[in-house]
Amino acid sequence: MIRTETEYQNAQKRLEQEKETLQRQREELEEMELSEEEVKRALGPLISFRDQLREEIETYERMRRGDLSALHDLRSIGRWLIGARIAKGWSLSDLADALGVSVQQVSRDENNEYQGISTERAQRILEALGVRFRLEVEEPISQDDDEQKAVPA
Repeated sequence: MIRTETEYQNAQKRLEQEKETLQRQREELEEMELSEEEVKRALGPLISFRDQLREEIETYERMRRGDLSALHDLRSIGRWLIGARIAKGWSLSDLADALGVSVQQVSRDENNEYQGISTERAQRILEALGVRFRLEVEEPISQDDDEQKAVPA
């Protein structure tokens, strides 16, 4: 996951290099008079890497525009918090200052995508970013469902 502007710029450079490498590899394989199917098979891993890098760049660009997807699973709150920081246009240092912690601490937390973060800590980050968060339950458990699942005594 791309988390900083520097990582984003490096990823863009890497993507350009991968495009050139892919083109060069394709030309070399075609010179060997391989079939199109053989060329595709040989280039598969390079194409896969390039596509993954492109997807990471596009995800970062969406976050930067503030286009954060809805949070459907609390296990992905870490990625969502990183996206909120990026959307706000804040660096790791900005968030660290707002939280009163070191940049290294924020960097470690984001590298781990806030694995195991407490609700209190998540709330502090949201407040520091000025983000209002609303949790909505789509399919509440009704009393009738509980009664149906209950085993008679």
